[in-house]
Amino acid sequence: MKLPRRQFLHLAVGAAALPVVSHVAWAQSYPTRTVRIVVPGAAGNTTDILARLIGQWLSERLGQPFIVENRPGAGTNIGTEAVVRAPADGYTLLLVAAGNLISPSLYDNLNFNFIGGIAPVASIYRAPAVLAVHPSFPAKSVPALIAYAKANPGKINMASGGVGSAQHVYGELFKMMAGVDMLHVPYRGSAPAPIDLAAGNVDLMFDNLGVSLALVKGGQLKLLGVATSKRTAALPEVPTIAETLAGFESAAWFAIVAPPKTPPAIVDKINADVNEALREDDIRQRLAQLSAAAGNGRLYMREEVERWHKVIKAANVKLD
Repeated sequence: MKLPRRQFLHLAVGAAALPVVSHVAWAQSYPTRTVRIVVPGAAGNTTDILARLIGQWLSERLGQPFIVENRPGAGTNIGTEAVVRAPADGYTLLLVAAGNLISPSLYDNLNFNFIGGIAPVASIYRAPAVLAVHPSFPAKSVPALIAYAKANPGKINMASGGVGSAQHVYGELFKMMAGVDMLHVPYRGSAPAPIDLAAGNVDLMFDNLGVSLALVKGGQLKLLGVATSKRTAALPEVPTIAETLAGFESAAWFAIVAPPKTPPAIVDKINADVNEALREDDIRQRLAQLSAAAGNGRLYMREEVERWHKVIKAANVKLD
C-alpha cells in the first residue's frame, strides 16, 4: 500500500525525531548506575584529588556512585584511549589536564585523535603557573634572572616533572621568549622536583601555584613571577612574568570530557551538574586552597594543543 506523500513525510519526520526525544528522556533520568571518572595518572596527584572532589559531590547530588579509576601510563595516553573507545553513554568520563594537551605533540603513533576523539563537557579550573627559585638564588626578579642567564649560559638548572611535562614546556616557552639557555633537569614525576628545589639542589622551576604555595609560605621557595596576564589575588605583590616578557602565560588546566558522539543532551546534563558543583561554597573553598578559580567559561583544548605543539617542535623536545 502506498502512503500519501503528506502522511509519509509526517511519519518520516516523527521517526527522525525519536532519537532526539529518547536522548532527552535518557538525560533527564541520568545517571541510573555507576559512572567512572578516569584519571590518566597516579593516585594522589592534583588531577586525582580534583576528580575525587567533584565525583563525591556528584555522587551525593545525583544518587549514583561516581568512582575514580586511575589509568596512568604513556603520558596520559593509556587512560585517554580507554575513554575515547568507551561507549558514548555518559558513564565513562575523563578528567583531563595539561598532559593531555601536550601528549599529542610528543607521541607520533597514537591510536586515537585527542581533539577529534573526545566530547568536551565542562571546564573545572585554571591555576596559574609560577616561576619559583631557591631563596639563595642570586637573581631576585625576572629581569635579573634573564640578565643572569645570559651572562651564564647553560649554568642555571631548571627542574621539571620529566621530559615533556607541563613544567618542562613552560620552561621551554620562557627560554624561547627570553632568549636564554638553561639546563633542563627532569625528575621522575612532579612531586620530587619542588622538594629538591627547596633543598637547594636545583636553581628554579615552573610549577603550579597551588603546589608551590606552601613552600613559599614556609620560606623554602621564592616566587619571581606568576604566569598570568594580570597579577593574582592570592599573591598581589608578585609581578607577572608578562610584565617583563609580554604575552607569556601558562596555567594548569583541568576539565571533564566524554567519549566522542556522546549525545548532546547527556553532555549538557553533566555540564549543568558540574557547573552547579563549582558554585558550591565548599567546592570553591577547596579550589581556592589550590590557588585556582573555578571554571573558565569554555574549553580551550584545540588552542592549547596547537600552542604547545609549536613550543615542543621549536625546542625539539623528544621523549627518551
